[in-house]
Amino acid sequence: MTNFTPEDLLLYLYKETTPEQNAAIEEALKKNWSLREKLSVLKTSMQRLDKIKQSPRTEVVLNILNYAKEKSEQTV
Repeated sequence: MTNFTPEDLLLYLYKETTPEQNAAIEEALKKNWSLREKLSVLKTSMQRLDKIKQSPRTEVVLNILNYAKEKSEQTV
């Protein structure tokens, strides 16, 4: 049986795996309780991240833009 990393599971959740990888992960999920738990934790974490609605302060964004402008002027 293949050992799947958390990164593999994230790719699976974001539907960025090949059909062969999907089949292997799904087969492993049927047989491996620990892997199912890891997938469940990742799903819960993703749901929590989706609920975050914060934005940087305008001052911070302007500072970054000004810094980038200064750097680009120096290289020209």
